Amino acid sequence: MAKETPTKKVVFIIVDGIAYDMLAKTATPSLDKIAEKGSLLPAYIGGGKDTYTQTPTISAVGYNSLLTGTWVNKHNVPDNNIDAPNYNYPTLFQLVKQLQPTLKTAVFSTWLDNRTKLIGEGLEETNKVEVDYAFDGFEIDKQRYPHDNNSEYIKEIDGAIANRAAEYILKHGPDLSWVYLQYTDDMGHRYGDGAQLYNAITYEDALIGKIYESVVQREKEFNEDWLFVVTTDHGRTASDGKGHGGQSDRERSIWILSNQKDWKNKTTNFTPSIVDIAPSVIDYLGLKAPIEVEREWDGNSMFDAVKIANLKGDIKRNNLTLTWEASQLDGEETAEIWGASSNNKKQGGEDTFVLLGKVNLKDKKWTKKLKNHSGEFYKIYLKSSVGQLNTWIM
Repeated sequence: MAKETPTKKVVFIIVDGIAYDMLAKTATPSLDKIAEKGSLLPAYIGGGKDTYTQTPTISAVGYNSLLTGTWVNKHNVPDNNIDAPNYNYPTLFQLVKQLQPTLKTAVFSTWLDNRTKLIGEGLEETNKVEVDYAFDGFEIDKQRYPHDNNSEYIKEIDGAIANRAAEYILKHGPDLSWVYLQYTDDMGHRYGDGAQLYNAITYEDALIGKIYESVVQREKEFNEDWLFVVTTDHGRTASDGKGHGGQSDRERSIWILSNQKDWKNKTTNFTPSIVDIAPSVIDYLGLKAPIEVEREWDGNSMFDAVKIANLKGDIKRNNLTLTWEASQLDGEETAEIWGASSNNKKQGGEDTFVLLGKVNLKDKKWTKKLKNHSGEFYKIYLKSSVGQLNTWIM
């Protein structure tokens, strides 16, 4: 009798404020173990530097870029206040529930806002999405975790979160879980580069290891295949490691760890980014996002052989010119070019895309005369078998 297809499940962990170069400066045996089985890739945060997608390298901003697969010009979370997220760009949690409502979700987090504001649990704007299990909000529980001047309470909270995540995942195996750990960022702000921060990274590494062991055990005992992803939300300032938020190389420098070796994106010349994680999760779970979501994603699935990047456009005298980068193209790979002269998606409406033409990706440039083009905005979507890209022309 043939064995049933394993059930796909995902857990992603955001450990706060660790620039890529820091991983080599301290002991991370758990991350090393996972990387040996899978992949540890340098990545970036912050959108396109000096472009309309430039995104602050701030915590909640990074979380939402991961959750939505978009930069701040779309998801509209420019800081930690999270005043007005644009839920028209759905999070992973909303998408999963929309595409397969029976899948179970879980959140383990210091911050209550991650669930109530970013995911938008129970809100009309998110179709009243619900998280099936939540273990969060401990930053406001001053009775159980009295605040101190050295953030030891955050360290304790992270330990509780990781332990509960490990226990719950082992016992219940939710289909999509988000774990958030904060202590490293607190040590970074307080001490910058130095023993305290690097010891905190080693501490978080051990917590991540506990969660990973639960995943390994689930795979042994049940017919399950897990995608285990660990990343960070921003890097740190180069001068002393205390700050972040800007666009310096180190502040934009992050990393993506996975237990998967076949992340084909890593075989190209293009550095992955945090917005690649959402498409990867949906892909891994075997789900298909609606085209109106795919067109807005600023990332690609890490399971696809992505060979194109950095789409740019310009319109002069009704002549549309597009350029892009391409790498390791095998043959006559072509792409469809779709365009829309509206951005109704931003307000929850629909944009009418028309097929403008097809292009050989090796050309890295394409020009077309637009008929009767008027206005100050054009949205381009490039679709191919080796990646999808989008750009705005304003």
